[in-house]
Amino acid sequence: MRRPVALRISAASAAMALAAAVGVTLSMSEASAATGSATGYATQNGGTTGGAGGQTVRATTGTQIHAALCGRATDDTPITIEVEGTINHANTAKVSGDSCNTAAGVIELKQISNVTLVGVGSGAVFDQLGIHIRESSNIIIQNVTVRNVKKSGSPTSNGGDAIGMESDVRNVWVDHATLEASGGESEGYDGLFDMKDNTQYVTLSYSVLRNSGRGGLIGSSESDLSNGYVTFHHNRYENIDSRAPLLRGGTAHAYNNHYVSLNESGINSRAGAKAKVDNNYFEDSKDVLGTFYTDQRGYWQVSGNVFDNVTWSSPGTDNYPAGPNPQSNTTVSIPYAYTLDAAACVPDVVSRTAGAGTGLKVSDGNCSAQTPTPTPTTPTTPPTTPTPDPTQPSGTNLSIGAGSDGSSKAGGTSYGNVRDGDMSTYWSPSGSTGSVSIKWGSATAVSSVAIREAAGSAGVIGSWRLLNADTGAVLATGSGADVITFPQTSLKKITFEITGATGTPKVAEFETYAQ
Repeated sequence: MRRPVALRISAASAAMALAAAVGVTLSMSEASAATGSATGYATQNGGTTGGAGGQTVRATTGTQIHAALCGRATDDTPITIEVEGTINHANTAKVSGDSCNTAAGVIELKQISNVTLVGVGSGAVFDQLGIHIRESSNIIIQNVTVRNVKKSGSPTSNGGDAIGMESDVRNVWVDHATLEASGGESEGYDGLFDMKDNTQYVTLSYSVLRNSGRGGLIGSSESDLSNGYVTFHHNRYENIDSRAPLLRGGTAHAYNNHYVSLNESGINSRAGAKAKVDNNYFEDSKDVLGTFYTDQRGYWQVSGNVFDNVTWSSPGTDNYPAGPNPQSNTTVSIPYAYTLDAAACVPDVVSRTAGAGTGLKVSDGNCSAQTPTPTPTTPTTPPTTPTPDPTQPSGTNLSIGAGSDGSSKAGGTSYGNVRDGDMSTYWSPSGSTGSVSIKWGSATAVSSVAIREAAGSAGVIGSWRLLNADTGAVLATGSGADVITFPQTSLKKITFEITGATGTPKVAEFETYAQ
């Protein structure tokens, strides 16, 4: 039976609403400026550092947040904005400037980059006011509460989303946030955490999403398939009707999350989406994984999950639940390192770490909470292994005369085009990701690789892995096509695997060298 979210608001939320009505300030845990480093897919594509290394300013109103953005020298000058107090419609006005593009009634992070927004002091509450990220990159949002954002009724903000991302957004890390509503669409609310129109490389970690009809989505429709590479870890989804999240295309990684009272459906993988679902705890919920409300199927890889009092509907038209005994129907390659807590301890460790006002505590990977290392005060770039060498390798290109193969290729392209010494020919995968290999009849020593993109396609390749195809060992990982060096390895086959891209990659040459 459906349990309406409007009738299941927690006692804490009700107390906060009552206190606000009578003018009482509720105490929240003290918090410092942004702490820790990005995790998950937000570490890819060059990484997510927000405003690290820039000026730090304090804001107590939405107008002051906008003023801080507009006061920068350029739209990509790094800045950390420490927020304290309640941000609402009454104190959020449009501010103009060359380094910003703001609007009244919404926190507008539009056409900007290198920004951290972090709650400090007695806490930051965005009350009925959404955060809108559009045409922006390298954004961190940490230790904030966003509540009761509406798309209908009064007041409205951000299309009804607590945090919404759209239109060419890259590298966003949302951490230790509390996102909540007081009902579903019929009560005027929409999603808590939405991504659409080419949004990629996002991580949501240590956050609470509750009391909403819709948890969030990746892709606004079955034709909006340019989004993806999103990580969800150590979050608590509580009293959500559906979309926890809804995936339309793209790739998502959900691990160590606690899902409680998913009333209609949970992780809804559709339209070719792939979800890796590791060591989560699903409790008192229905249809927590599958393809729902469409005949355009999605895929999942499952391991280590706990299903505690989970019910499953029968398969039917537009309804393909993964249970009652969920099995993997795809494999998903994850390009970053991560440590899994045992699923059995997830409810406990998430209860002590997730949400705003929890001291920014994180799991130590062994089911215990710990305070993370403070963020460095100077800009940092997440390391890649190894560091690409931009110079031309020396010696003979061993790919000339070798063999080649790979994953599915786009029409009109050939694996052989990457080893013919001709920059005018190229191989493309059938989608935005795929792999191509160079192979020899006998073991060959290789210590560097040069990946050359075809003319007009430079910069399309995002994250990648270089593999010893004989053993499956990872020789190197990184982002962007370039020269890659690694300890000399003797092998018969080497594979370049593209795990992220901004379009269709075109590899003109896959050169290999012994030195």
